[in-house]
Amino acid sequence: METRPRAAPRVRRRDFLTTVASTAAAAAFIPVAGCALNDPPDKPKWRMKLSTSTIQFSSLPIEDACRRIAALGFTGIDIWCAHQGCPHLDDCLNRLGPGGLSALLEETRLELCSFSTYTGGFAKYAELLGGVGGGLAVQGSAGPCEPQELTSRMRRFLDDLKPLVELAEKTDSHLAIENHGHALLDSVDSLKAFVDLNPSPRVGIALAPYHLQTIAASVPEAIEVCGGQLLFFYAWQNAPGVKQLPGLGPVDCTPWIEALAKIGYPGYVNPFMHGAPVPDRMVRALVESKAYLARCHARL
Repeated sequence: METRPRAAPRVRRRDFLTTVASTAAAAAFIPVAGCALNDPPDKPKWRMKLSTSTIQFSSLPIEDACRRIAALGFTGIDIWCAHQGCPHLDDCLNRLGPGGLSALLEETRLELCSFSTYTGGFAKYAELLGGVGGGLAVQGSAGPCEPQELTSRMRRFLDDLKPLVELAEKTDSHLAIENHGHALLDSVDSLKAFVDLNPSPRVGIALAPYHLQTIAASVPEAIEVCGGQLLFFYAWQNAPGVKQLPGLGPVDCTPWIEALAKIGYPGYVNPFMHGAPVPDRMVRALVESKAYLARCHARL
């Protein structure tokens, strides 16, 4: 296992999300095609920040999951709802509360990357998220539609999000909508429609390459389409078992990292898989994946 270096002074979650919001608001409606093909020689190298998800340690209490993730050297954490029986987010809501969760993050020196709220939804956890200083919540979109209905259905979906946008404003939070198979947000065309129609800097996209690969869509193209509206990125490939993680499966993820750098993505890169093995095996897999992503970043 890697030895975690002494952490730098912690950035407040509220300050981090303010930076994300400012970047997203500035870039959300600027066509990515307008980006320069070559960066100026004095431009600082894009910094890759790594988080991972507690559902990969769902057999452990939230405290132990956080400690394992921190010991691996991740700087951010994505806390999961009850999807596939993960207990962590509900335990934070019902037992720890904002004070206990803040103390756990302080102890482990982890930044709150996000709450994944697929089961229960953002509204259920909004007060908890606001209580720890605000942050990012990830959830799904809606049912699929015919191609000719895409614009009207996307406009209606975004309009239906208004109550959640108001809740996000009250809790200093943001909402990231994940693409998924057989869903409204599933293809590059649907991502384009979302970006073109989205009126709120409080709302953006959580991009899952796993689901794009099922339809043979280009992950780098999808990243460029999302542009400044990309708020969360799953480093996750369509493969069995631990091969879902970057570096363990067959996909060369370097173009993904290059595309993230090109748009100046300010959020976390989150190596991810479903169907987690026992914790010690999960640790070994994440060590390998984290090292691989570092090599991809070094090639920039």
